[in-house]
Amino acid sequence: MSPDSAVENAPAEKPLRSDAARNRERILAAAAEVFAARGLEATLDDIAAHAGLGIGTVYRRFPNRDALVEALFEERLAGVATMAALVLDEPDSWVALRRLLETMGAVVTADQGLFEVLICRPGGGGRAAVRETMLPIVTAVFGRAQADGHLRADVAPTDFPMMLRMLAGIGEATREVRPDLWQRYLELLLDGLRADRCGESCFTVAPIDPLDMDRVQHLGWPRR
Repeated sequence: MSPDSAVENAPAEKPLRSDAARNRERILAAAAEVFAARGLEATLDDIAAHAGLGIGTVYRRFPNRDALVEALFEERLAGVATMAALVLDEPDSWVALRRLLETMGAVVTADQGLFEVLICRPGGGGRAAVRETMLPIVTAVFGRAQADGHLRADVAPTDFPMMLRMLAGIGEATREVRPDLWQRYLELLLDGLRADRCGESCFTVAPIDPLDMDRVQHLGWPRR
């Protein structure tokens, strides 16, 4: 029998029973809420309690937290990359930069878990793919804005995830009181990015390089 025939004749994966499928969706919905509010430090016990299910039920569907994270965020990560790529069609390079920061700022300030998956946690095929997709987008947007004389020449693409960390920190600290406050600091950040705010460079510290960025991601996201 050829390998292709063996694949064709292999038994199809059994669909989940209706109650198992409902439990899976219930777990994913609870995980989305818990991770959004608390980040990826939340445990499977936390998620089981939020879903109103026993921990054994959660483990039957997801053997560990990483499996749950991958299942929950796989599609959302691809969606984030698609949203970010839309700014490449913007003819005004400064507007494109602003839209990129506004789009990604809204993502990371609204959902702590998604922010940690995107920026703070290494590993995971889907996460790595999004990072590989995002870097060319950020590089293109920054480069065009600099070529047009809008963006300071001393800003590097590796500054972008650090900007998102800043906005996410503000979003986490003010979410319960002023969930829109991060936008004020985005405007302040954008003002400081303008080319006419400085000469060739007024930074006293160099931007982070990709190797050190990986080391920062391995350290994760500091929690209160």
